[in-house]
Amino acid sequence: MNILIFLRPLLIVLIFSPIVFGQKPFQGMLEYKITARDTNLRQLLPDNRMAIFTNDTISRTENFTPSLGRQVFIRHMELDKGYILVETAMGNFAIKQLPVADSLKANSKYSFKKKIFKRKILGMKANRMMVSHKEFEGEIEFLYLKKYANKYLNNFPEVPGLLVKFSIVTVDGVLDYELIRFSEYHPDRNLFGIPSDYKRVTMDEFLDIILGTQEELNGSN
Repeated sequence: MNILIFLRPLLIVLIFSPIVFGQKPFQGMLEYKITARDTNLRQLLPDNRMAIFTNDTISRTENFTPSLGRQVFIRHMELDKGYILVETAMGNFAIKQLPVADSLKANSKYSFKKKIFKRKILGMKANRMMVSHKEFEGEIEFLYLKKYANKYLNNFPEVPGLLVKFSIVTVDGVLDYELIRFSEYHPDRNLFGIPSDYKRVTMDEFLDIILGTQEELNGSN
C-alpha cells in the first residue's frame, strides 16, 4: 500500500536506544545527507535530507523527498512516545506510534568492532567503528561523537554516542547517512507540539480512513 511507502523513510531510523551516563545534553539541529550506496540506484533514489530538531527531551525528525515533500515525526525521548504528522486530502493527522523498544531486535544482524584513532567531521573528532551486515559489501566505517547520546537518532544502541556517519539496510538497498550540519541553539518550542488542526489517531484508525476513502472513490466510479 502507498501509505507504507510514505512512512518507510521516516521510520527506518526510529529505533529505541539507551542513554549513556555522563554524556553532554544537546539542543539544536542536526542535518544529515542520505545517499544510496549503490551508484546504480542513485537515479532511482536521489540524494535526500533528514533534519532533527531537539530540546534534549523531545525530538522532531523531518525527512524530505521530491515526491512526498516533508514527513515529520515528533517523539518524547524519555517516554518513548511519538506521533507521525501526515497531511492528506482527507485532512491532517497525527498518527500515534507505540513504544518501539522491541525494534532493537532489528539491529541484531549488524556486527560492530571499535577501532582506534579518530576522524574529523565538521571539525569535530569522531570515534570509529567498523560495521558488517550480510547486505554490506565488506565492512563499513561508522563515525560517532562519544560526548553526545545516540537518543536523538534513536538507532544502533551498540554505538555509545551520536552517529554522524552510518549506513542502514532498507528494502531499497543500503543508504548512507552523513552529518552535514551541526547547530547548537534553543529551538522554538512550537516545533515540538501537535498542531491544533491535526486529528490524533492510531495507525489502525488512519488505515481505516484511507481504505474507506478509497472504497468510496471506487464505488463512485
